[in-house]
Amino acid sequence: MNDIALASPIRLKTDTLIKNRLFKSAMSEQLADRHHNPGTGIVNLYQRWAEGGIGLCMTGNLMVDRHQLGEPRNVVLDEKSDLEQFKKWAKAGSKNNCQLWAQLNHPGKQVPSFIHGQPVAPSAIALEGSLQKNFKTPRALLDGEIENIIKQFSCAAQLAKQVGFSGVQIHGAHGYLVNQFLSSRHNQRQDKWGGSLESRMRFVLSIYQAIRQEVGEDFPVGIKLNSADFMRGGFTEEESMQVVEKLSECGIDLIEISGGSYEAPIMADGTGKKSSEQREAYFLDYAEQVRKRVKTPLVVTGGFRSGKAMTAALTSGATDFIGLARPLALDPDMPNKVMQDESFEVQSRELTTGFKALDKMVLLNMSWYEAQLARMAQGQSPKLNLSEWYSTIKVFMHLGVFAFRKRRA
Repeated sequence: MNDIALASPIRLKTDTLIKNRLFKSAMSEQLADRHHNPGTGIVNLYQRWAEGGIGLCMTGNLMVDRHQLGEPRNVVLDEKSDLEQFKKWAKAGSKNNCQLWAQLNHPGKQVPSFIHGQPVAPSAIALEGSLQKNFKTPRALLDGEIENIIKQFSCAAQLAKQVGFSGVQIHGAHGYLVNQFLSSRHNQRQDKWGGSLESRMRFVLSIYQAIRQEVGEDFPVGIKLNSADFMRGGFTEEESMQVVEKLSECGIDLIEISGGSYEAPIMADGTGKKSSEQREAYFLDYAEQVRKRVKTPLVVTGGFRSGKAMTAALTSGATDFIGLARPLALDPDMPNKVMQDESFEVQSRELTTGFKALDKMVLLNMSWYEAQLARMAQGQSPKLNLSEWYSTIKVFMHLGVFAFRKRRA
């Protein structure tokens, strides 16, 4: 079997040509202005990544409903958005022949209580454990509200195309609303939106079909899906594969594989199977099984650090793209470097304040990397020895402002 070079181009069925196999997965930037538009910092950040050689770059999750945010400074894309700012973002992020796609999301029940008093979800089921302190029990969505959210996704996709993004991705992972509908743990409805897997996947299929109708057949539409929720009674690997098969049949252009949620945060704490850790990629074993069922291009995100492991994953045929997130927060030039030298490897370190409870409270494995993104947004380079206490204090200062001030939207 011949090695597939990281620099090899690939063409999607929409005839979209991606210049290489390196894919920047979505990371929360937390760089929106107070009206939830992208500011100069986001423009700077994405131009930096484009110049670093990434082939396909995914934005952080853009919210489709400005009244339901997962984090205080999420970007929102809707009819009230400043589209001129989005055009600047799309132009900057598309430099160097980079494809820039917009990730579209609705948080569902994963809305911290200091942001919004009443989150919504498929069913009125609270998040479990210590999360109950910070996330209120959601209200079950009415049928008409579900239809409206589907329209919000399709509207955001149409606007993304209008302002110059190269494609869109539906966020169906990490415990957000689409993932909640797919999970029998969170979706206990008895109507057409719940019950059997066929009914539970109706929401995501309706979103895809509504988006496709708005943007046409030649505009790429992808999805990010959990391989599993890693929770008893949640979305299983077999169910995930069946959803992948159905989306592939419907014509989805690209499928990114991830896993976990706020309740089981594999996406934040970087845990995975031993076999996956040895190959660096957390979800490569699952991707190999998916590849036997579908021909749709796949992205495996999570765990990759070295060019050698990336090339091996591509050559195995299990994935078509190498999904990268945190490595690009540490070194935005990693794509260029790893394509030139397969032995190149991003070095990372274990993060801790020395207090495990505090690390968990501030989501240190996310907030520390967000601080690196903020540095790049200001035109600075990442700082690998940045103190964990710096990002921790920044989180408390940030949450303090939003906890005691009525949020503007």
